[in-house]
Amino acid sequence: MFKRSLDFSLAGILLVFMLPILAVAAVIIKWDSDGPILFRQVRMGRNFRRFQLLKLRSMFEASAGLPFILGPDKRITRIGRWLRRFKIDELPQLWNVLRGDMSLVGPRPVVPEIVKEFHRSYERLLEKRPGLTDPATLKYIRETEMLAAVRDPLRYFKSVVTPDKLLISRAYQERATVWRDLGVIAATGWGLFRSCLLTQREPPERPLAPVFVFPRPAQSTPAPQRTGSQRAKNPARRTAATRRRSGYARVELSPVVYKHLQRNPRADTPDPLRLAP
Repeated sequence: MFKRSLDFSLAGILLVFMLPILAVAAVIIKWDSDGPILFRQVRMGRNFRRFQLLKLRSMFEASAGLPFILGPDKRITRIGRWLRRFKIDELPQLWNVLRGDMSLVGPRPVVPEIVKEFHRSYERLLEKRPGLTDPATLKYIRETEMLAAVRDPLRYFKSVVTPDKLLISRAYQERATVWRDLGVIAATGWGLFRSCLLTQREPPERPLAPVFVFPRPAQSTPAPQRTGSQRAKNPARRTAATRRRSGYARVELSPVVYKHLQRNPRADTPDPLRLAP
């Protein structure tokens, strides 16, 4: 109850202070492109109750494509790039906090398709309200730029970023307090300020996926042995054959999942999605 009162009070104060910025942004949005000022999208809330998330429109109206952004996107308007860079498009979600759909601190609300795909993890996370920010949001504050640096953004988003976010959000949810929430809010303000300064100066920090080694099942028939002269003829084939006979598979994992495996050495699955709580 105290957390809800704090959310309501802080969201109301922030919304009043942000009204001039929202008014200026609304005028620029209407001048830049045709369409409504606000963008509404269905997101999954507490206890799997759907609600309308509010944002300032940063994309062209009636643009087809994925319900989320993965790197540079032609659907984003000129002013939309600036709104997203400074996170101004997220300010209307303070109204969602006032309505009780969201909290100031909590896991970011996602579209129902993502919740369906990671349903087991969200069963625990959505026992409470989703929020504007949390430690996972801080880590991936430049997520769009990070995804633009990988070959397959959608695969990286679902196999590395999302499982990592879920584990971070779950870990914070288990030890969250009011004072820690206030610390996350303050860290978010500083993180946004620092991110805006570094956007043009430094490339985004991509979380590296450590290589974890999993034993392969034993082969029924041993690989044929080659003589020294045969191996010397083709070093590349010799290296590949050596890797096949080594009995191990190299799999890239998220840093958080890697630490989970270190703490639980009996976890024998290389699928990071199964490791989400």
